[in-house]
Amino acid sequence: MLEPFDALIGTWYTEATHPLVDGVVPGSITFEWLEGGRFLIQRSRTDHELFPDAICVIGPPEAGDGLLMEYFDSRGMRRTYGISLDAGVLRMWRDHPGFDQRFSATLGSDAFEGRWQLAQTPGDWRDDLRVSYRRRD
Repeated sequence: MLEPFDALIGTWYTEATHPLVDGVVPGSITFEWLEGGRFLIQRSRTDHELFPDAICVIGPPEAGDGLLMEYFDSRGMRRTYGISLDAGVLRMWRDHPGFDQRFSATLGSDAFEGRWQLAQTPGDWRDDLRVSYRRRD
């Protein structure tokens, strides 16, 4: 189930844009397997105070099907997302009343772009954060 995530392994430069921030925010994100290959670890960093540093653990839930991403950031936030990577399309989503979120990106071997959207009212999606990824190694 995690095999498609091999395409993400390594370090990527990121450039993010957000409606509340003028300009582009540079950063980086790293994907690596936890020893044993049953979980994927994601670490992200930027130098902008509105963009927290974060670590995520991606893997199967305790019970049921699919994959989850457990998110923890430098603000003390913790969130649980659904995640999938099928046919080269990475998706993440979270249903939370007043703050639904979703992300989508079509992967490229050395670069890709993704878009986060949010809905404060169910079904009223608006663009939130756009991120460009460029492979560093």
